[in-house]
Amino acid sequence: MSNRAEAFIDLTAIAANLKKLKADSGTSLMAVVKADAYGHGLVPVAKAALAAGADWLGVALVEEAHKLRNEGITAPILAWMVSPGSDYEAAIAANIDLAVPSLVIFKEILATGKKARIHIEVDTGMTRGGFLDEWAEFLKSDFSSVEVVGIFSHFARADEVSEKQNQDQLEKFKQAIADLAVIGVNPRIKHLSNSAATLTNKSAGFDLVRTGIAMYGLTPDLEHLGTSKSLGLIPAMELRAKLHLVKQVPANSPVGYGATEFTSRDTVLGVVAMGYADGIPRVAKFAGVFIEGKRAPIIGRVSMDQFVVDLGPNSTAKAGDFVIIFNNGAAGEFTAEEWGSASNSINYEMTTRIGPRVPRIYVYE
Repeated sequence: MSNRAEAFIDLTAIAANLKKLKADSGTSLMAVVKADAYGHGLVPVAKAALAAGADWLGVALVEEAHKLRNEGITAPILAWMVSPGSDYEAAIAANIDLAVPSLVIFKEILATGKKARIHIEVDTGMTRGGFLDEWAEFLKSDFSSVEVVGIFSHFARADEVSEKQNQDQLEKFKQAIADLAVIGVNPRIKHLSNSAATLTNKSAGFDLVRTGIAMYGLTPDLEHLGTSKSLGLIPAMELRAKLHLVKQVPANSPVGYGATEFTSRDTVLGVVAMGYADGIPRVAKFAGVFIEGKRAPIIGRVSMDQFVVDLGPNSTAKAGDFVIIFNNGAAGEFTAEEWGSASNSINYEMTTRIGPRVPRIYVYE
């Protein structure tokens, strides 16, 4: 029996995107697989990325890194959202590299008495993670009991290619590297570039680029960088669901909670077996599904487990048919970018929010 909803993940597309990004960057590459590989599946994607040539894996949480280690993955892994009170000893024992963004984290790691592999995170202008006001004090630290593998930061506006802040951040990053060199600390891996910078700013590549969204075949920014297709990327996820019900309805029929919309004519409506519990945004407007070679728009509010689409008066669709929610758009389907825009959000959120009730099915084309 087929699923009511399913996400097909093309691991061949992920591999192709990764190979392109690595070749274009001219340096080593970290495949970012945090957040269940942006909703695509942590372990299968990590293994596919390594097979395609990824040099490192990047995760947000130490728990994600442990899951990879428990699956037999031995490649270098960096976890960068290391919270105070973390089980550093278990991470060190599992050979997981840890980000150090603050004095409290650094002191807690030192207190373990174990030789940790660390990457120093500096705040160069994102004003989010990394050292800023504590930097001068941190430089007075004793680094003899840790292995400083890397130093890194994160661009805030790499998708806006001509934005001056990008150059400012690059210069601040170089200054932080120089500050460490003065005290005899020379990290061998310096990394700054995210997907947008990897695609647009080769001068920021240093020793390693970190590719997340682009590896999954999605544009880092639709407005400033264009579509996935224009960037030469192949979207890896196709999301589809069954029509739970199909019914003929007269004109002026109210649809959904709050009766926010009414049918404009006699038509055929389809009830799609996914809702906001599965990751379909309740706020989505001007999105829909693809069936019978055309688009069918959402009508009414998205519910927890279902939403309604207007199939049109001449539709011959029937209950049990699958509709495509988003794909690569080659046949006219909605894309993750379009769904993101329709939800006043971005494609990142569309893939990462797809819930666990939707099975991932892995395909190799």
